[in-house]
Amino acid sequence: MRIFLIAGEESGDRLGASLMAAIETLAPSPVRFAGIGGRAMTERGLKSLFPLDDLAVNGFSAIPARLPLILRRIREAADAVIADKPDSLVIIDSPDITHRVARRVRAAAPHIPIIDYVSPTVWAWRPGRAAAMRRYVDHVLALLPFEPEVHRRLHGPPCTYVGHPLAEAVTTLRPSPQEAARRAKEPPLLLVLPGSRGGEIRRHLGVFGAAAGLAAERLGGVEVVLPTVPHLVERVRRDTAGWPVAPRLVVEPEEKWAAFRQARAALAASGTVTLELALAQVPTVIAYKVTLFEELIARALVKVKMVGLANIILDEMVMPELLQREATAKNLADALVAVTRDSPERQRQRESFAKLDAIMEIGRTAPSERAAAAVIALSRRGSLYEA
Repeated sequence: MRIFLIAGEESGDRLGASLMAAIETLAPSPVRFAGIGGRAMTERGLKSLFPLDDLAVNGFSAIPARLPLILRRIREAADAVIADKPDSLVIIDSPDITHRVARRVRAAAPHIPIIDYVSPTVWAWRPGRAAAMRRYVDHVLALLPFEPEVHRRLHGPPCTYVGHPLAEAVTTLRPSPQEAARRAKEPPLLLVLPGSRGGEIRRHLGVFGAAAGLAAERLGGVEVVLPTVPHLVERVRRDTAGWPVAPRLVVEPEEKWAAFRQARAALAASGTVTLELALAQVPTVIAYKVTLFEELIARALVKVKMVGLANIILDEMVMPELLQREATAKNLADALVAVTRDSPERQRQRESFAKLDAIMEIGRTAPSERAAAAVIALSRRGSLYEA
């Protein structure tokens, strides 16, 4: 069995590596992988056609300079797939890159099954993409449980829910009895997560620090832990030096996950981290600020009424969302105090986390294994629906 995989960024590379491992375990015969990936997929044995960094763009200002290289790499990737004649092509997330490759492959080699691992966010914006995908995608493997119904409603390709990769990290996110006891002890440990991009840090650090200070006054003291990334740690250290409550900065993943397992509550910028917090069963307040220009674009294009992934999956505003002008220090502190204390707001979130486990099918077959089974079936038969 020959499977060609294309990842467009590091998160896709990690998904691709887990998929490769699961395919090798489940496939009834040897598998040969080809394609484009990063360090994780390379460690699984993939010889990447070119470095994954060739497809990376850091900010809009970098696009003009890198566009010729990116377009050339897209053409080279499509040509390699066509020449390889694989049993299937798996494109992994990064639709601005991978879908361009898929369209070229479908035009030149329509017999090659194409699987899209990670649905584009057609439920949030540009819903017309779903129907357009039918021309070049045979099957979508969805990370979120509501996405198959969205594709059906929008006349997209056949779509199967395989599960979010975070489901495989639940044991890392959930506390031991000793860590659960720390959640109940005083002072409460509060996670503050302003984001991992430079712009997020700039917009959120000040108001998050002020909110933590106000919350500490009302709660009688708190321990604040702020996970960050290596290339931003010195900037974050400098910019939090004047906070009313000095945060403990953590960079290593082990320290970050230990803090998740011990935290009583969190204040977090919107993003995947809010789903991590929900699966870690940490009551959370979500906040986000963007520039006025970005806000106007979002109001025109974005079709969802909530931004937190857990809220979207539950279809309910469980984690409070304070966005833009609502994200003041006082508002954030009020919400943070409420979910830290033994309150109806905290209890409601904790009850909803159990619902989230059921909806996301946490504890069942690993998402990577479900995705692998689907890829193997399509690779062997050409369609998941053929007899």
